[in-house]
Amino acid sequence: MTGATRIAVVGVGNEFRRDDGVGLAVVARLRERAAVRPLPAGTVLSACDGEPGRLIGHWENAGLAVVVDAAHAHPGHPGRVHRVDLDRHGAWRSQAAGTHGLGLGEAVELSRTLGRMPGHLVVYAVESADTSLGTGLTEAVAAAVEPLAERIEEDIARHRGALARGEFPAR
Repeated sequence: MTGATRIAVVGVGNEFRRDDGVGLAVVARLRERAAVRPLPAGTVLSACDGEPGRLIGHWENAGLAVVVDAAHAHPGHPGRVHRVDLDRHGAWRSQAAGTHGLGLGEAVELSRTLGRMPGHLVVYAVESADTSLGTGLTEAVAAAVEPLAERIEEDIARHRGALARGEFPAR
């Protein structure tokens, strides 16, 4: 499988810190949906704790990588989804801060420095309400899971369509 055809979808988070588990919930929902309507060959769904080296390992050599993580925003609107699109050369800018000590921004910059960026990176940051100890998403964040799974399926379809037309992502 070439890098242009590999698709990585990574849910970032900790299911034991309430809304911080939204990335994992989205990946779980994509797995459920794929049982009925399979994702394209070469699509890998995975979970990560957000450590930059592990994130890079999940997305390197991918034509498309989609990352879903919880984020803090001030003022916050729990469940609101921010989308950031990057190619190999795009600068990381986000208004929402991740819920992890070292975040996606650091992983992106390290990946770029090491030459291990995917062809195209899409980050979905979901504003959280509660990242205290405990399980289960808050109502507002849980409501974002299904629509976000659908958006990611659309991202994958667009990527596959571009490949079919010979429009390969920047490498």
